[in-house]
Amino acid sequence: MNETNQVPIVILNGFLGSGKTTLFRNLLSQSRKKNIATCAIVNDMSELDVDGELLGNTDIVEDNNRVLESISSCVLSSKKGIEKLEAALQKLLKHQNPDLIIIETSGSCHPMPLIQYFKTQKQVRLTGVLVLVDSLMLAHDFNYGETLVPQMQQNMSKGKRDTVNLLVEQIMFCSHLILTKADRIEKDKLPDIATFIQQINPLASAHSVLFGKLKIESLFEIEGYNYFKVAQLVKELQPILQAEEHSDKPYNLETSVIKDERPFHPERLWNLCHQHLDKKIYRSKGFFWLASRDKHSMLWNQAGGGINLEIIGSWRSGIVESEDHGLSDLEINLLKEQLKKQAGRFGDRHCDLTVIGDKEKVHQFTAQLSACFLTETEIELWSNGYEFKDPWPKNIVKVMN
Repeated sequence: MNETNQVPIVILNGFLGSGKTTLFRNLLSQSRKKNIATCAIVNDMSELDVDGELLGNTDIVEDNNRVLESISSCVLSSKKGIEKLEAALQKLLKHQNPDLIIIETSGSCHPMPLIQYFKTQKQVRLTGVLVLVDSLMLAHDFNYGETLVPQMQQNMSKGKRDTVNLLVEQIMFCSHLILTKADRIEKDKLPDIATFIQQINPLASAHSVLFGKLKIESLFEIEGYNYFKVAQLVKELQPILQAEEHSDKPYNLETSVIKDERPFHPERLWNLCHQHLDKKIYRSKGFFWLASRDKHSMLWNQAGGGINLEIIGSWRSGIVESEDHGLSDLEINLLKEQLKKQAGRFGDRHCDLTVIGDKEKVHQFTAQLSACFLTETEIELWSNGYEFKDPWPKNIVKVMN
């Protein structure tokens, strides 16, 4: 098959919380508006598959859920992940006729196994490996990127591999460097970050992208991934990564899942996030509800020291309980019938969160987070109309496609 018949593949790679899903959602929404046949593969190392659910809410996936394949519970660069990737690609190519396939990796994914896999494929062609780098994280943890390479070198001298190695190697293998969250650092510091990061991979083009706003047409302008430029790097890292290929959670990363029907106590949750959020908790995300905002289904989105709470919809229970729901009696009765099928204590309300971080910190933080749920005494108070103090900002952003 010649290159003109091969479907182009673009990989969105980058460390945990760098903004891959925001960019992915934006690209998928553009593809629908501009009538570009785009298929998506999303990888989440957690069993909850939060990113898959978020992408499933975009217009293009709601119209045709067969354009999205989710791979969860493993990292895509593991041996199991590559096998699942192969199956997902074959399914998409068999049932769809895509102009483009975009793959969002989990934050713990090493790009090299994926690049090696696509080098041998005939039906598809890897064009770009975009690595997203969190400018805010670099500012806080690596002095705007200045200490990133020295920390990598220190690891190498000790024979140590952790998330610093992963971050540097993601940059080494990328074709395009995407700096995100630049609006959250000092304006004059962005050139410093770009300078330090481009020293790691001088051949990669660097761009700053805010709020995932990258034109999808630009992905078709990428000519093709340059395998030759990383050949020596592959040779050097091959023995190391072969030892990691069977690990679904490499780099001393651990994942913990919280499933609970109870709401969070808003003030306890606020205090936890401001007093006990360790920088070794790289990522936590999921869906939840607050006792003080029990009508809304909310998205918990934490990366490093930053947390966003976003409204993503309304609970059916909240709509039924509301006096000003604006629905007809028939619509309300249909909602009530649906709620009868919900086995939950609070109707369809529930909390599903995943926490990803250093093994030594994850379970400690998960336990602290679980302590923020309402106690039985507090649930009784809430049931009787008690209003809990809520220090969270009132202007929580609502997610829009």
